[in-house]
Amino acid sequence: MRSNQAYPGENKWIGWLYLLPGLLIYLGFTFYPILETVRTSFYEWNGFSAQRDWIGLRNYQALFSDTQFTSAFLHNLVFILFYCILPVFIGLLLASVLSRKALPGMTLFRTVLFLPQVISMVVVGVIWRWIFNPQFGPLNVLLNALGLSGLTRAWLGDFALALPAVGSIGTWVQYGFCMILFLAGMQHISEEYYEASSLDGANAFQQFVHITIPGLRAEIGVALVTTIIAALRVFDLVYVTTRGGPGNATLVVGFLIYRSAFQQNRIGYASAIATVLMLIILVISLLIRRFQTGNEEKSA
Repeated sequence: MRSNQAYPGENKWIGWLYLLPGLLIYLGFTFYPILETVRTSFYEWNGFSAQRDWIGLRNYQALFSDTQFTSAFLHNLVFILFYCILPVFIGLLLASVLSRKALPGMTLFRTVLFLPQVISMVVVGVIWRWIFNPQFGPLNVLLNALGLSGLTRAWLGDFALALPAVGSIGTWVQYGFCMILFLAGMQHISEEYYEASSLDGANAFQQFVHITIPGLRAEIGVALVTTIIAALRVFDLVYVTTRGGPGNATLVVGFLIYRSAFQQNRIGYASAIATVLMLIILVISLLIRRFQTGNEEKSA
């Protein structure tokens, strides 16, 4: 068997040569655009002219005094409820039920629940825009058929309901991912824990709290990071369903970046928003990871 140690005179850089193509692609298509975005945020530029005017931190000063950015970021925080908290909770419940009950057709049921995750967000937005249509959408048609016409609304056109309506679409998309992630994690939890707890008189809820959730600590951390990032960077769903409206009721940071860059030609300002959003996502991800690592060390 070949040892992992290099023989005398053997080229130790051969492994790096194999990694070089992928590294160059990463640097060219990911790292360089990030650096260019940060650099552009210090300039005033319309995206067309060859001249860029250096303005230092002025874009960031304008950003933190912009009420639209504050409103958009608050909407993103609301989306964390719909994109993260609710999907994680629903995913945990579904995974717990599906992993404990061997029912016929379970594979098909899992596939159907996961299906929203693999559909393009543009297609998802078009489907739900049709469902929420106030005239012929299935939701209002169903309410009318049930004699609940008083509950019919212009779901995406109501200032109070548009944001939770769009957020509910995010819940529908994300819970399948959480469910599959938790189902995979439950395969590593020994059945002996559940059998022993049953002998000690633990009910299903106690098993869920004291065995299932601690056993899924790593998967829950991944789900939190992934869904929070999805909530903070949401754009396509808002663009297809409401375009940030009515008014600015569903304006999010991603759509504000688009509006600033491509409708107002404020590329430098849009780059500043993107840079701040990137830093916020990075900080939140690191905090969740640190909290998760701390809990693992305590339980070790």
